[in-house]
Order: sequence, then structure tokens, then C-alpha cells
Amino acid sequence: MSLKYRIGVYNAISAKGLERFPAAHYIVGKGLGAPDAILLRSHALQVSEIPASVKAVGRAGTGVNNIPVDVMSERGVPVFNAPGANANAVKELVFACILAASRNVVPAAAYVNALEGTADFEKRVEEGKKQFAGFELPGRTLGVIGLGAIGGLVADTAIKLGMKVLGYDPEITVDNAWRLPSAVKRAGSIEEVIKGAEFVSLHLPLTDKTRNLIDAKKLAQARRMVLLNFARDAIVDEEAVLAALAEKHLRKYVTDFPSPKLKGHPGVLALPHLGASTEEAEENCALMVVEQLRGFLEEGTVANAVNFPSVEMARESPFRIAIANANVPNMVGQISTTMAQAGLNIHNMLNKSKRSSSGCARQSTASTTASSKRSTSARSSRAPSARSRWGRPIAPSARRRSCAASRSATRDRSRRRPRRCCFAKSCRRAWRSSVLSRSPTWGPRGPSVSARL
Repeated sequence: MSLKYRIGVYNAISAKGLERFPAAHYIVGKGLGAPDAILLRSHALQVSEIPASVKAVGRAGTGVNNIPVDVMSERGVPVFNAPGANANAVKELVFACILAASRNVVPAAAYVNALEGTADFEKRVEEGKKQFAGFELPGRTLGVIGLGAIGGLVADTAIKLGMKVLGYDPEITVDNAWRLPSAVKRAGSIEEVIKGAEFVSLHLPLTDKTRNLIDAKKLAQARRMVLLNFARDAIVDEEAVLAALAEKHLRKYVTDFPSPKLKGHPGVLALPHLGASTEEAEENCALMVVEQLRGFLEEGTVANAVNFPSVEMARESPFRIAIANANVPNMVGQISTTMAQAGLNIHNMLNKSKRSSSGCARQSTASTTASSKRSTSARSSRAPSARSRWGRPIAPSARRRSCAASRSATRDRSRRRPRRCCFAKSCRRAWRSSVLSRSPTWGPRGPSVSARL
């Protein structure tokens, strides 16, 4: 690798992460002209700041609402993040605040600090402590909305503390579902969580569908609940929170997103964006996203991109081409034809697609050789994605569609006419035993996939 990649850096990125860029092949710094990639944390990236030379954007954190993802998708630029790298830091802060809220730690400390050091100091301390009496956590119910990396850890820790957990996530992934403790009770709706929990912790992304998700109508169903928001500020309607506090539907509102509306309210505990503010979390995020940027620039590997499918192929030849293209018919054929006309033989090829709100992007990675030998090809497929939206379950017929790939494979192996499969017994047994049976929207997941060898 003789050329040097240029990495434009915004914000303060962990030095241990930046050290992962080999100095012999990378130039890293702020204000670089014509960067090959951009690495940032909370900087609000404007389209005007992204030159045409940029091939990738890396966010050393989880949320990407400070990056114009749709514009990057149109340009064929993957946007990487670091899911789970700061999960433990956020989880610890969530439980620090749960304990603080249950034992009235903040107002109790403020009461002591306000006392004058007179002769009756100890007497007034004893007299005042009664108003700050709290309650213990074992046997209490915690509702977790969003069971990703952070939500899963929060649920697991709550169970270890003796709490009951009520979880809701209509788009839970297979991996996250497997990691959940079996003691987590599945809720069918957000309203069910709010009605049945004494604490509710939010851990979901900010999208058009989750903006103001927690509104006055939902909070009116709470019964002296403590609401914790360590996800995104706009997920919660602040006016509805203030009204719910006044009407005693909420006991406390704990948030990592302070605002002028909430400042000074006795029922609000607002922190200055401390969720991922630990040395370990910042280092983990930087290390993860740097490795992802290197993998893409050097090998064409895509991992943890929010707008592109995951693509990884072992290097088996000296040359490699990575192509980002729209998911339209005959693109793979045109790419293959163009390479053949140039005298290049495709030694190995991997092609995947991912549907997003702005359309469907596709990433193709091909290893090429100069050989004129004919390549053999095989094609496999999976059912198209049937992901639900928040609160909208997948149709039951999606379960039957998940059998399509296995029926096709059976036909190829046996060369016999396959029996009609209408959610066959074996499929039913697999479904019943699957951990996804706990999800309200079980069904085939992931984008369509095609591969040539």
C-alpha cells in the first residue's frame, strides 16, 4: 500500500484510537484538504464541509443525527458508527440515576448543603431526613424501551439487582434477542410498559417515527413513574413531561439532555451529556470506528455502516475493486461485462444490498485476476426484508415467506419436485424454539443477498 490516505478529524478523538492509523500510510489531522475520510464525534457536519474526495465518514459514537446520512447515501459514501462501544458507560450512569432517584440523593444533598453550621446542626439534619425517605429496588419493575446494546445491558443489570423487567422493541435483532435474559417480559406496546413500570428507561434512535414518541397521551397513563432518557432529547416531549410532573403522573424525569425549559425544575434531574463521557467509552468508540475506516479504505470491507450493508471478503488476489451503486436491475451484469471487456477476470465477488429510508444502496466487492480461465458461478438468496416500523407488526404471512430459501435449496439438492411448504412442521418447531418468538414482530430480517464465487 504505497499511497497515503488523508483522514480529516473533527472534535477530540482518543489518541489511542488515532494511533491505529499507521503513519506510513495515513495523514491524520484537523483542517486537512481533500480528505479521503472524516472522523468525528458530536460535530454537526454540514454538507458544505464534505468535499467530493470523501469516501467514508466515521462517527466515534452511536447516534448519527449530526451527519447528513441521506446525502452520503446518494453519494455512495458509507457512514460508520460504533454501536455498543459506549454501552457499559451509559448503563452505569442509568443505574446511578435510578439509585439517586429512588433515594432522593440530589435534594437530600442540597438540603444538607443549605444548612448553616449552628449549634443545632445535627438536630436539624435528623429532623430533615424524613422528607427524603426513598425505596429499594428489588421487586420494583423497570421498563426498557429499545433493547439494543445499551437497553440489553440495562435489562440484564436490573434483573441482577432483583428488579422485574418489562421490555419493548418491535425491531429487535436476532443477536440482541439472544443476549437478553429469559426473565425479561415482553410488552406489546409502549403504553403497556408505561402502565406497568415504576421506572422507564429509553434506549432507541431518533428518527421521524420516534420524535416526540413519549407524549402527553402516553405519560397520562403513568402512575408516579420515574422516566429516564439517555437516548435522544427529541424522543420526549418536554411540555408533556412538565405537565405530567405537575399532575403527579411522573415522580422524576432524569435526562442527559438539559434545556432551558427543564432548568431548575425540582422534579427534573438533568445532566450535561455524561452518557458516554468516560475514558474507556471514548477510547472504545475511537478504536472501533478507526478499524472500520481502515477496513473500508484498504479492503472494501463494510462493518457497522448505518446506510450500507455489511460486506466482508477475504483477500485472495492482489487486486480488489469496491463499488457502491444503486440497487437497480442489471447493475451487477454491467459491472461484470465492463470488467470482462477490460480483460479482467473476476476471481471472487460478493454483492449485498440494504434498504433504507432513501432507497436501496448496494455494495459490491470483487477480487480480480488477469487470468482468462472461466469462473464458475453459484447464486443464493434470502427472502426480502420484512422489517416492521415502531409499533407496526409484520403480517403473519411473512413467516411462510421465510421458508422460500430452504425450499429452493431442497429443490437443487434432490432434483425432485419439492413438496408444498406452508409453514411446515419443521419450520414451526424452529420458530417456536427461536428466541425471536418473544419479539412481537418475528419474521425474516435483513436485506436480500446475492453472491457469486
